[in-house]
Amino acid sequence: MSKVIGIDLGTTNSCVSVVENQTPVIIPCSTGGQTTPSVVAFAKNGERMVGAQARRQAVTNPDRTISSVKRHMGTAWEIRIDGKSYNPQMISAMILMQLKKDAEAFIGEPVTEAVITVPAYFNDIQRQATKDAGRIAGLEVKRIVNEPTSAALSYGLDHGEPQKVMVYDLGGGTFDVSVIEIGEGVIEVLSTAGDNHLGGDDFDERITEWIVQNFKSEHRIDLKKDFAAMQRIREAAEQAKKELSSAFSTEITLPYLTQAKGEPVHLDMTLTRTKFDELTQDLLERTKEPVYSALRDAGIAAGQLGKVLLVGGSTRIPAVQELVRSLTGKEPSKQINPDECVAKGAAILGSTLQGNGLVAAGTEKNLLLLDVTPMTLSIETVGGVATSLIDRNTTLPTRYSRIFSTAAPFQSSVEIHVLQGERPMARDNKTIGKFRLKGIQKAPAGVPQIEVTFDIDANGILKVSAVDLNTGKKQSITITANDRMSDEEIEAAIRDAREYAGQDQMRRQALDLCGDARRIAGQANQLIRENGKSMEKTKKKQLKKDLSVLEKQLMRFKVDKVSQNEMNNMKEAMDALERSMKESGMQ
Repeated sequence: MSKVIGIDLGTTNSCVSVVENQTPVIIPCSTGGQTTPSVVAFAKNGERMVGAQARRQAVTNPDRTISSVKRHMGTAWEIRIDGKSYNPQMISAMILMQLKKDAEAFIGEPVTEAVITVPAYFNDIQRQATKDAGRIAGLEVKRIVNEPTSAALSYGLDHGEPQKVMVYDLGGGTFDVSVIEIGEGVIEVLSTAGDNHLGGDDFDERITEWIVQNFKSEHRIDLKKDFAAMQRIREAAEQAKKELSSAFSTEITLPYLTQAKGEPVHLDMTLTRTKFDELTQDLLERTKEPVYSALRDAGIAAGQLGKVLLVGGSTRIPAVQELVRSLTGKEPSKQINPDECVAKGAAILGSTLQGNGLVAAGTEKNLLLLDVTPMTLSIETVGGVATSLIDRNTTLPTRYSRIFSTAAPFQSSVEIHVLQGERPMARDNKTIGKFRLKGIQKAPAGVPQIEVTFDIDANGILKVSAVDLNTGKKQSITITANDRMSDEEIEAAIRDAREYAGQDQMRRQALDLCGDARRIAGQANQLIRENGKSMEKTKKKQLKKDLSVLEKQLMRFKVDKVSQNEMNNMKEAMDALERSMKESGMQ
């Protein structure tokens, strides 16, 4: 049985982990780092790049490089490159395929199953989109788990003593806060809150705007129209943010950033931590209400917290840590790695789902996870009211049924509008599906008895069913949410991913073959130069002939469009030349 890997599919960086010898370990990426940049790029020659390689070429290829795609999950966003459209699931699948490949190289066997984490505040469509991305990447997603819950699972493995923990998770693109109770090996989520559009990217953007404005004031040049310059500025902004976590000021220097009147213009600025805090003060303020909300919903005061765990790279910002201290009265714990704990928690859950229970420290019991639904689930009723069926912070999995009736006389069908959110009116919440129940027995308004059932699985993914109780006949429900991929679209994306994987493998083989062919041709040329005069004429003639054949093959050989037949011909030409070199008697 292959191992289940844990994947933290992040906005800025992604991380993958696996349990070995009862301990979760981080799987290094192909470049040796502990995390993989969540960046995908398409080279002009059609090659796809993922991770550090994609990030390195972003400045020179900005319009064909995609980052922070996680912020678009569950939306109709798409990008068109070389005549082909890619949605967030497809781009995310490319990142997942790279993580899967790294895991297989590390473990030494195929990987087919994974637990993938998502922000706690992801809605049903976003969770399903993440699951679809995994499927496209060739992974059976055993569970979708909330990121702060996963971090608490990682912490709970080493700290099983009874306590209430707050997880403050500020990543690259999302913010979550959860209150979690740990006790006797059970990790129970009491409440969760957050903001799906708040993270390190927003902090970077504030520095970027500051740089652009100052540069415009000094040089009267608007850099926003220069794609390459803006990419360099964004990278410099992110680096400045990181440096200000340990320094009180940082120099932002970008030589030859642009040109004015044919002369190069350089950028040289100093950003202080005080100025950075001023630029981002309102972003920090936005994290306060979710913290208060999570504490309220959990029914506890900040003083009852045993620990506050900081998760996500953005929690390294000193102002963030200071805010957490002031909000909770607690010194944030340094006992977990903010970049790795989410992936490790997912790996722990994956191992548990395989039946390999892990024992929490200080107990003799296997870890048990009880998660919650992050937002209230409702349906629209008369007057545009959002009528709640399942309240936020309900423990998962859960199932709830409620009986409704018709609003107009002699209706033969009704539309069930499913919503997610906390607002009292339907229009103010997120639509996650519309379901039409057909074939209702015609009767006066209020007579038909329609039972609607909401069933949320352990992944937080909702399934809805309905039945007309007057006839006892169950009715089929058609999902019409526009942001979901159909099975046909997913299968097409899977085929595309497999085709690309095959092309990628052939491209690598072709590159290796090309390198070997050039090496052999070089050796043959050297042999002729050094020993041509003393070589037997017929053997020298054959050697030159075979060398010419191989050199012509090399001239026609296109790595990006090579066929298996062309590769076979290349190998035959290489073998023939090597034989001629040996038979020349000069090798």
